[in-house]
Amino acid sequence: METTHIYSLSDPGLIDDPYGGFGVIREEAPVARGDLGGRPVWIVTRHDDVSTVLGDRRFVNNSLSLPGSTVDARAETLVGMGVSRDRVPYLAGNLVHTDPPDHTRLRKLVTRAFSARRVKELRPRVRVLTDELLTTLPGHAGPDGTVDFIEHFAYPLPITVICELLGVPASDRPRWRSWSEDYTSADIGRMDTMLAAMSTYLRELAEQRRAEPTDDLFTALLQAHDEDNGRLSDTELITMVLTLMIAGHETTAHLLGNGLVALLTHPDQLALLRGSPELMPGAVQELLRWCSPIVVGMLRYAAEDVTVGDTLIRQGECVQVVLGSANHDPRRYPDPDRLDITRPAGAAGAHHLAYSHGPHYCLGASLANQEAEVAFTALLGTYPHLALAVPREQLDWKPLPLIRQLAHLPVTLGTPS
Repeated sequence: METTHIYSLSDPGLIDDPYGGFGVIREEAPVARGDLGGRPVWIVTRHDDVSTVLGDRRFVNNSLSLPGSTVDARAETLVGMGVSRDRVPYLAGNLVHTDPPDHTRLRKLVTRAFSARRVKELRPRVRVLTDELLTTLPGHAGPDGTVDFIEHFAYPLPITVICELLGVPASDRPRWRSWSEDYTSADIGRMDTMLAAMSTYLRELAEQRRAEPTDDLFTALLQAHDEDNGRLSDTELITMVLTLMIAGHETTAHLLGNGLVALLTHPDQLALLRGSPELMPGAVQELLRWCSPIVVGMLRYAAEDVTVGDTLIRQGECVQVVLGSANHDPRRYPDPDRLDITRPAGAAGAHHLAYSHGPHYCLGASLANQEAEVAFTALLGTYPHLALAVPREQLDWKPLPLIRQLAHLPVTLGTPS
């Protein structure tokens, strides 16, 4: 099937309302022609097609994995945007942008840190950190009594958890928060400066850990670099830590923000959750499906001619899967635009794609789930009168394509329980 209309992924309508905008594309052309910053791409929007692309090894994440390719397209794009060439590998070579066998090797190095047992062991610590943040929230209220939930809760919780897991000293965590903001900004100069500072910092931390090893993930990665037959190069060590730090808290922070808005603007679901807190695990999965902060997955390339749905995608062509659209596909979910915290979420039910699927399924999914469950349970229990401080239409969403994230979330706490 040939589609003629070309959809721009930076269209203001897709930025302002990505779920609705991509929903229109999903019904008009499930595999549509698109434009991503001047690059032609195929936009895949239906659940079954997105799931197929994510699980099909004929689609690769790095253009160097294409037959006969000698160009890393992402690296060259970053250089063209102004990132220093010597710092490009920290972005272009991360876990998400690698393919087997490198992806398999790198992922194996950190899988144990995110095992079900390890995540379960972290739960008491997550609860302690959550309670500490909730206790201090009233002290951050402005003259009008409002608190920025993103600034004072949604960001500090997951960044503290991932810093403790990696072994980043508490005194250094504010700079990682600042670097995270640089990383996710649209300012290439800020990003380039951040990469230089971050790589210098990690080399200094590596020397400290060599002198005084500790029981943390960074020390384990350093040992793999130093002792284990070079399983981790210098660049890979820095890139891995950067990837884990950013991915380990950015998505969770905005899941907490988006999820709280969803609950506060759906009082029936909020009341149901307050009355039946055992629904929390399923509620978190429904929030991930309904309002995940990651709308569009990573760019992929067809390593050979592949037919998706009725559309032939030629070898070397780019494919952009839209996770947010797939999660609202009426072919997969009854009444998909309705928030329903009792919706079945198991593998046999209508499982969402917010954490991707296949070889690149999110490594930290179980940790993010746990943090959200603990955070929402404690938050709703501590502040039963929590409310938005501004009308929903006045919320400050980041004006960036491919994501759905709040810059700020002003709330009023009310009297704590």
